[in-house]
Amino acid sequence: MDTRTVATAWWPDYKRVKITLDFSLAAVLLFFAWPVIVLSIIAVRLSSPGSPIYSQRRLGFRGRPITIYKIRTMYQDCERKTGAVWSFPGDPRITWVGRFLRWSHLDELPQLYNVLCGDMSLVGPRPERPEIITQLEKLFPQYRRRLEIRPGLTGLAQVLQASDTDLDSVRRKLELDLSYIEQIGLSLDFRIFLATPLHIVRFPSHRIAQLFHFSFNGLGRPLGLTAPESETEGVSVEATCAS
Repeated sequence: MDTRTVATAWWPDYKRVKITLDFSLAAVLLFFAWPVIVLSIIAVRLSSPGSPIYSQRRLGFRGRPITIYKIRTMYQDCERKTGAVWSFPGDPRITWVGRFLRWSHLDELPQLYNVLCGDMSLVGPRPERPEIITQLEKLFPQYRRRLEIRPGLTGLAQVLQASDTDLDSVRRKLELDLSYIEQIGLSLDFRIFLATPLHIVRFPSHRIAQLFHFSFNGLGRPLGLTAPESETEGVSVEATCAS
Protein backbone atom coordinates (compact mmCIF):
# COMPACT_ATOMS: atom_id res chain seq x y z
CA MET A 1 0.00 0.00 0.00
CA ASP A 2 1.22 3.51 -0.81
CA THR A 3 2.87 5.13 2.23
CA ARG A 4 1.25 8.41 1.36
CA THR A 5 -2.18 6.78 1.50
CA VAL A 6 -1.45 5.28 4.93
CA ALA A 7 -0.18 8.58 6.34
CA THR A 8 -3.14 10.51 4.94
CA ALA A 9 -5.66 8.04 6.39
CA TRP A 10 -4.74 8.52 10.05
CA TRP A 11 -3.15 11.98 9.91
CA PRO A 12 -6.29 13.74 11.32
CA ASP A 13 -6.01 11.64 14.51
CA TYR A 14 -2.29 12.25 14.95
CA LYS A 15 -2.73 15.95 14.16
CA ARG A 16 -4.52 16.48 17.49
CA VAL A 17 -1.81 14.57 19.36
CA LYS A 18 0.93 16.50 17.56
CA ILE A 19 -0.55 19.88 18.47
CA THR A 20 -0.80 18.90 22.15
CA LEU A 21 2.75 17.50 22.21
CA ASP A 22 4.12 20.58 20.44
CA PHE A 23 2.62 22.96 22.99
CA SER A 24 3.63 20.87 26.01
CA LEU A 25 7.20 20.20 24.93
CA ALA A 26 7.75 23.76 23.69
CA ALA A 27 6.62 25.13 27.07
CA VAL A 28 9.04 22.84 28.92
CA LEU A 29 11.92 23.60 26.54
CA LEU A 30 11.30 27.35 26.74
CA PHE A 31 11.27 27.19 30.54
CA PHE A 32 14.77 25.68 30.56
CA ALA A 33 16.05 27.66 27.56
CA TRP A 34 15.12 31.19 28.65
CA PRO A 35 18.38 31.82 30.61
CA VAL A 36 20.37 30.84 27.49
CA ILE A 37 18.17 33.09 25.34
CA VAL A 38 18.69 36.03 27.72
CA LEU A 39 22.48 35.53 27.81
CA SER A 40 22.58 35.27 24.01
CA ILE A 41 20.56 38.46 23.64
CA ILE A 42 22.94 40.31 25.99
CA ALA A 43 25.98 39.03 24.05
CA VAL A 44 24.49 40.16 20.73
CA ARG A 45 23.53 43.57 22.12
CA LEU A 46 27.04 44.16 23.50
CA SER A 47 28.82 42.97 20.34
CA SER A 48 26.96 44.95 17.66
CA PRO A 49 24.40 47.76 17.38
CA GLY A 50 20.77 47.04 16.66
CA SER A 51 17.97 44.92 18.07
CA PRO A 52 19.17 41.51 19.29
CA ILE A 53 15.89 39.91 18.18
CA TYR A 54 15.35 39.48 14.47
CA SER A 55 11.91 38.92 12.99
CA GLN A 56 11.15 37.76 9.49
CA ARG A 57 8.07 37.04 7.40
CA ARG A 58 7.66 33.40 6.36
CA LEU A 59 4.86 31.23 4.99
CA GLY A 60 3.25 28.76 7.39
CA PHE A 61 0.48 26.17 7.19
CA ARG A 62 -1.41 26.39 3.88
CA GLY A 63 0.58 29.46 2.88
CA ARG A 64 -0.55 31.65 5.78
CA PRO A 65 2.01 34.42 6.48
CA ILE A 66 3.67 34.12 9.88
CA THR A 67 6.37 36.09 11.67
CA ILE A 68 9.21 34.02 13.08
CA TYR A 69 11.74 35.21 15.64
CA LYS A 70 15.47 34.56 15.85
CA ILE A 71 18.40 35.95 17.77
CA ARG A 72 20.21 38.23 15.33
CA THR A 73 23.47 36.77 14.02
CA MET A 74 24.26 39.31 11.27
CA TYR A 75 24.97 43.02 11.33
CA GLN A 76 21.87 45.22 11.33
CA ASP A 77 20.36 45.84 7.86
CA CYS A 78 23.11 43.80 6.18
CA GLU A 79 20.79 42.84 3.28
CA ARG A 80 19.55 46.35 2.55
CA LYS A 81 21.65 46.63 -0.64
CA THR A 82 22.00 42.99 -1.66
CA GLY A 83 18.58 41.57 -0.82
CA ALA A 84 18.24 37.96 0.34
CA VAL A 85 21.37 35.94 -0.45
CA TRP A 86 22.78 32.64 0.76
CA SER A 87 25.12 32.68 3.70
CA PHE A 88 28.53 31.21 2.93
CA PRO A 89 31.67 30.19 4.87
CA GLY A 90 33.41 33.28 6.19
CA ASP A 91 30.37 35.47 5.43
CA PRO A 92 31.38 39.00 6.56
CA ARG A 93 27.77 39.84 7.39
CA ILE A 94 27.86 37.47 10.39
CA THR A 95 29.11 38.89 13.69
CA TRP A 96 31.62 36.98 15.80
CA VAL A 97 28.92 36.23 18.37
CA GLY A 98 26.60 35.27 15.53
CA ARG A 99 29.04 32.64 14.29
CA PHE A 100 28.80 30.79 17.59
CA LEU A 101 25.02 31.19 17.76
CA ARG A 102 24.67 29.76 14.25
CA TRP A 103 27.10 26.93 14.93
CA SER A 104 25.17 25.94 18.06
CA HIS A 105 21.72 26.79 16.60
CA LEU A 106 20.99 28.84 19.72
CA ASP A 107 19.74 31.63 17.45
CA GLU A 108 16.68 29.47 16.69
CA LEU A 109 15.51 29.15 20.32
CA PRO A 110 13.05 32.11 20.20
CA GLN A 111 11.02 30.09 17.69
CA LEU A 112 9.80 28.02 20.62
CA TYR A 113 7.48 31.00 21.10
CA ASN A 114 6.21 30.45 17.55
CA VAL A 115 5.46 26.84 18.48
CA LEU A 116 3.52 27.95 21.57
CA CYS A 117 1.51 30.34 19.40
CA GLY A 118 0.61 27.52 17.01
CA ASP A 119 2.41 29.03 14.02
CA MET A 120 5.03 26.30 13.98
CA SER A 121 5.55 22.72 15.08
CA LEU A 122 8.59 21.27 16.78
CA VAL A 123 9.07 18.93 13.80
CA GLY A 124 8.32 19.79 10.19
CA PRO A 125 9.76 21.50 7.08
CA ARG A 126 11.54 24.77 7.76
CA PRO A 127 9.41 27.88 7.07
CA GLU A 128 10.58 29.85 4.04
CA ARG A 129 10.25 33.42 2.81
CA PRO A 130 7.30 34.13 0.45
CA GLU A 131 9.52 35.60 -2.26
CA ILE A 132 11.80 32.57 -2.15
CA ILE A 133 8.90 30.12 -2.41
CA THR A 134 7.57 32.04 -5.44
CA GLN A 135 10.92 31.60 -7.17
CA LEU A 136 11.60 28.00 -6.17
CA GLU A 137 8.18 26.63 -7.11
CA LYS A 138 8.93 27.75 -10.67
CA LEU A 139 11.82 25.28 -10.62
CA PHE A 140 10.23 22.62 -8.40
CA PRO A 141 6.43 22.48 -8.94
CA GLN A 142 6.01 20.33 -5.79
CA TYR A 143 7.72 22.88 -3.56
CA ARG A 144 4.44 24.30 -2.25
CA ARG A 145 3.51 20.85 -0.91
CA ARG A 146 5.77 21.70 2.03
CA LEU A 147 2.95 23.98 3.19
CA GLU A 148 0.54 21.07 3.72
CA ILE A 149 1.65 20.89 7.37
CA ARG A 150 2.93 23.43 9.89
CA PRO A 151 6.61 24.33 9.51
CA GLY A 152 9.00 22.99 12.12
CA LEU A 153 11.88 24.01 14.33
CA THR A 154 13.64 20.78 13.35
CA GLY A 155 12.81 18.14 10.77
CA LEU A 156 13.98 15.25 8.63
CA ALA A 157 15.64 17.58 6.12
CA GLN A 158 17.28 19.59 8.90
CA VAL A 159 18.95 16.61 10.60
CA LEU A 160 20.08 14.92 7.37
CA GLN A 161 21.01 17.90 5.22
CA ALA A 162 23.17 20.99 5.73
CA SER A 163 21.89 24.50 5.04
CA ASP A 164 20.98 25.37 1.46
CA THR A 165 23.92 26.52 -0.65
CA ASP A 166 22.65 25.89 -4.19
CA LEU A 167 19.66 24.56 -6.12
CA ASP A 168 20.86 20.98 -5.79
CA SER A 169 20.79 21.24 -1.98
CA VAL A 170 17.31 22.78 -2.22
CA ARG A 171 16.21 19.78 -4.29
CA ARG A 172 17.62 17.29 -1.77
CA LYS A 173 15.92 19.08 1.12
CA LEU A 174 12.63 19.16 -0.76
CA GLU A 175 12.84 15.39 -1.31
CA LEU A 176 13.35 14.89 2.43
CA ASP A 177 10.51 17.29 3.32
CA LEU A 178 8.08 15.48 1.02
CA SER A 179 9.31 12.17 2.40
CA TYR A 180 8.50 13.39 5.92
CA ILE A 181 5.00 14.49 4.88
CA GLU A 182 4.34 11.05 3.39
CA GLN A 183 5.60 9.20 6.50
CA ILE A 184 4.44 11.61 9.22
CA GLY A 185 3.70 9.99 12.56
CA LEU A 186 4.60 9.86 16.24
CA SER A 187 7.48 7.41 15.78
CA LEU A 188 9.13 9.50 13.06
CA ASP A 189 8.71 12.75 15.01
CA PHE A 190 10.18 11.14 18.12
CA ARG A 191 13.23 9.86 16.21
CA ILE A 192 13.80 13.25 14.55
CA PHE A 193 13.51 14.96 17.94
CA LEU A 194 16.17 12.62 19.39
CA ALA A 195 18.39 13.02 16.33
CA THR A 196 18.43 16.82 16.53
CA PRO A 197 21.08 17.12 19.32
CA LEU A 198 23.37 14.81 17.32
CA HIS A 199 22.95 17.03 14.27
CA ILE A 200 23.77 20.10 16.37
CA VAL A 201 27.08 18.56 17.51
CA ARG A 202 27.90 17.71 13.87
CA PHE A 203 27.33 13.96 14.04
CA PRO A 204 27.59 12.66 10.43
CA SER A 205 24.23 12.66 8.70
CA HIS A 206 24.65 9.17 7.24
CA ARG A 207 25.29 7.84 10.75
CA ILE A 208 22.18 9.64 12.03
CA ALA A 209 20.15 8.02 9.24
CA GLN A 210 21.49 4.59 10.17
CA LEU A 211 21.09 5.05 13.93
CA PHE A 212 17.48 6.21 13.74
CA HIS A 213 16.47 4.09 10.73
CA PHE A 214 15.45 7.00 8.52
CA SER A 215 14.35 5.64 5.16
CA PHE A 216 14.78 7.97 2.20
CA ASN A 217 11.10 8.50 1.54
CA GLY A 218 9.35 5.38 2.72
CA LEU A 219 8.71 4.37 -0.88
CA GLY A 220 12.01 2.68 -1.58
CA ARG A 221 12.88 5.08 -4.39
CA PRO A 222 13.94 8.72 -4.77
CA LEU A 223 11.27 11.26 -5.57
CA GLY A 224 13.12 12.33 -8.70
CA LEU A 225 12.66 16.07 -8.29
CA THR A 226 14.68 17.88 -10.92
CA ALA A 227 14.68 21.49 -11.99
CA PRO A 228 14.61 21.53 -15.81
CA GLU A 229 17.63 23.37 -17.15
CA SER A 230 15.46 25.55 -19.36
CA GLU A 231 13.44 26.69 -16.35
CA THR A 232 16.52 27.75 -14.38
CA GLU A 233 17.38 30.35 -16.98
CA GLY A 234 16.60 33.84 -15.80
CA VAL A 235 16.10 32.78 -12.20
CA SER A 236 18.51 34.49 -9.83
CA VAL A 237 19.88 31.99 -7.32
CA GLU A 238 21.16 34.76 -5.06
CA ALA A 239 17.77 36.44 -4.98
CA THR A 240 15.93 33.31 -3.97
CA CYS A 241 17.83 32.13 -0.92
CA ALA A 242 17.54 33.14 2.70
CA SER A 243 20.62 34.04 4.64
